[in-house]
Amino acid sequence: MVNVQEFYYPSSDGTHQTHAVLWAPEGREIKGVVQLVHGICEYILRYDNFARFLASQGYVVVGNDHLGHGKTATGPQEYGYFSQWWDLVHDVRTLQLKVKETYPELPYFLLGHSMGSFVARTFLIDYPGSLNGCILSGTGQEPPVTVAAGKFLTGMGDPKKVNKLFYDLSIGAYNKKFAPTRTSADWICRDEAVVDAYLADPLCNFPTKAGMNHAMMTGLQYVADKENLRKMDKNLPVLFFAGDQDPVGAMGKGVKKVSGWFREAGMKDVTVKLYPGGRHEMLNETNKEEVYADVLAWLEAHRN
Repeated sequence: MVNVQEFYYPSSDGTHQTHAVLWAPEGREIKGVVQLVHGICEYILRYDNFARFLASQGYVVVGNDHLGHGKTATGPQEYGYFSQWWDLVHDVRTLQLKVKETYPELPYFLLGHSMGSFVARTFLIDYPGSLNGCILSGTGQEPPVTVAAGKFLTGMGDPKKVNKLFYDLSIGAYNKKFAPTRTSADWICRDEAVVDAYLADPLCNFPTKAGMNHAMMTGLQYVADKENLRKMDKNLPVLFFAGDQDPVGAMGKGVKKVSGWFREAGMKDVTVKLYPGGRHEMLNETNKEEVYADVLAWLEAHRN
């Protein structure tokens, strides 16, 4: 049995209540905590299936909706907008501290997907020594000139409006790699039912605003800085996983680049798993059971 609880806590931006969900195993030993950090244009309850799987294996799972997403947003007018990158990072930290009050002795893991992986990478720099392991799903890193150009482009005009040029050059470009395409979101995974559900879900299928994109570019610059990378806990085990057809990770090349940076920064336990044919959302892919099992095996190997 799994006990699912929804709750709210004050956001770091000072104006919102952050929505969170916790999945707790019932009637069995609890092995550890896995905190999920979701990606762009989605929300934490999209991870319900994966969270229930981990809970069934003895892990408490928790995560929150970012600002501008899910139930943290006060309405559709806020979807796809936040102004400060570190508000997301601090909301993740606040939730961690809240959960650790209940489970102070359990090993604690962070799993960030896509934009959530950028948040997690920021967290590793800012809060070394606060985790027992970190898992990065669907991460990547655009070249510095591309990130700088994106930051400049999204810094122009109204931050609460969509910058169509930025969208066309980023998320809009991801799908072109899979032409001829069936939908505008073929890039997320090969499971057509998942893609159709994503496109039909108003909590997913919305455009991102310029202010959010600008803040994310600031985060991407921060996590690419070699001085910052050296602040990470060198003994922290890190698992990278992605599809080798994930455009966010440059079809695997970006994942290898970032994992290489981690090793160069002195990280001693870095594992990379690329799944042949997999696209962006490996936790929703046609071989998701394999991915679930691999993540569980890594957790089991690193919880002691």
